[in-house]
Amino acid sequence: MNTMKRSQSAQSTGPAWWILQTASWMLLLSIAALLIAMIGLPRVTGATPYTVLTGSMRPEMPPGSLVVSKPLEAGKLKVGDAITYQIRSGEPEVVTHRIISLSQTLGGETLFTTQGDANPGPDERPVNAAQIRGVVWYSIPLVGYVNSWLTGEQRIWAVGITAALLLGYAVFMCSAAVVETRRSKQKAAPGPATVNADEGVSSGAA
Repeated sequence: MNTMKRSQSAQSTGPAWWILQTASWMLLLSIAALLIAMIGLPRVTGATPYTVLTGSMRPEMPPGSLVVSKPLEAGKLKVGDAITYQIRSGEPEVVTHRIISLSQTLGGETLFTTQGDANPGPDERPVNAAQIRGVVWYSIPLVGYVNSWLTGEQRIWAVGITAALLLGYAVFMCSAAVVETRRSKQKAAPGPATVNADEGVSSGAA
């Protein structure tokens, strides 16, 4: 019986147990961080997530990347910034390319010449301020496929369900750790002292 108890204790506190616990928490935190990056931050900051569909921005933003662009005044944009802009003003289709030069029209309007990092030459037409949806804030490889698959309502459900599962898992892990700590303390505590009956009897001889 004692051997079995020691074996169970070793399994719940040994290297394999700690590796499993560490991997579980890393997975938990990674999923939470991914949700924040995909949905939480864009919603709170007014940024917009997009999915890269072509290879024009390789290697930094390969196809399938999630690109989050945040609004920025056109006057603050500079050469080297990657921007998301409408291909044709007023239409929903957008592209993300990098600014390679700025120019001004005779009327004083600023125009932005753009180019994909992987493209051999600049884009055919310059971009005006009205077309720009935002400057790229950050990008995450492959996550864009998930973003494209989820609609607005599905994102809300996905966040709610995932958050509930993560919270439940976290509570379970914490509870298991508390129970295991208490068991370890109980096993380590000394048991009640016992007195041998023979030791309690004194000889009447002087």
